[in-house]
Amino acid sequence: EKCIVWGPIKHVFNYILPEDSEILVCNFKDDAFFRFFGNAALTDDLAMHPDELLNQNCFTTLWSELKKIDSNENRVQAMLDFCQPYLRDRDSIAEQIAAFDRTSFSPIKEISKRNKISERSLQTNHKKHFGYTSKEIYRYQRFLKAIQIIQNNSCKNIKIDWFDVINQCGYYDQSQLIKDFKHYIHLSPSKYLKFQESICDPKN
Repeated sequence: EKCIVWGPIKHVFNYILPEDSEILVCNFKDDAFFRFFGNAALTDDLAMHPDELLNQNCFTTLWSELKKIDSNENRVQAMLDFCQPYLRDRDSIAEQIAAFDRTSFSPIKEISKRNKISERSLQTNHKKHFGYTSKEIYRYQRFLKAIQIIQNNSCKNIKIDWFDVINQCGYYDQSQLIKDFKHYIHLSPSKYLKFQESICDPKN
């Protein structure tokens, strides 16, 4: 059994699973990774902490327990129960960042002004708690919105209007859209569209 903690992941990557193997992926949302692997307080009934892996690996122990559970739904619940004692309380600034509506503008100026701290200090905290800068998260969310539009239109057999995608997602032009696609998934938008169409209509 192997356990790996990897992130934040900023690009697509390929992997191969051996025959008859299983993979269970846990994505950390917002500042959950920081809250889990930060200075979390241990409870009396939990013997090990992930950051104190001397001669034992508690994640390997967890995986051994997960293998005994047949349902993925129950596996997820077991993981949540396992993580709960390790989670630290969310920082008040991180709470504001996570709740901020990024569709309008960057949270840096607004939150720094609201809390009377420098923008530089807030940017440092943003990277520390979320693993990404504010600009990186905005760029990624913009890309995800483009992906969602393409997927929805493709599965409904609606022709993609690339200029409409550019306008809806806030891209400056087509070259910026192409740049993001190649940055995240190493495909052009048109090649990704063909890939998506093959999923929605496998007969073709």
